[in-house]
Amino acid sequence: MLAHGRIADTAESEAGFSAEDRFEDEDYPAYSMGAAAEMLGVSPAFLRALGAAKLIEPRRSGGGHRRYSRYQLRLAARARELVDQGTPVEAACRIIILEDQLAEALRINNERDRPAGH
Repeated sequence: MLAHGRIADTAESEAGFSAEDRFEDEDYPAYSMGAAAEMLGVSPAFLRALGAAKLIEPRRSGGGHRRYSRYQLRLAARARELVDQGTPVEAACRIIILEDQLAEALRINNERDRPAGH
């Protein structure tokens, strides 16, 4: 989840949803830090740096382990792209946060400007 938005209530995300619903929920914290790092080809330290920069704040399991959603993995993959191009981690995170805020503002404007019934 982005530090500034897309925060879903864990109890709401887990209670009342079937396993199939969780597969469809891009905000469901399904991936451990190790699995996330392996999928992205990054180190766990990179994921922790993204958390320190407030790009993503993983949920915690009952045992305190970090758990990442598909949405967070997409953000982390975008951060890795920028870092691989030479952008410092903190700057990459700020760019992604701004991109996300812009996309959300555009979505809201498009919904507002759409005629009723469409």
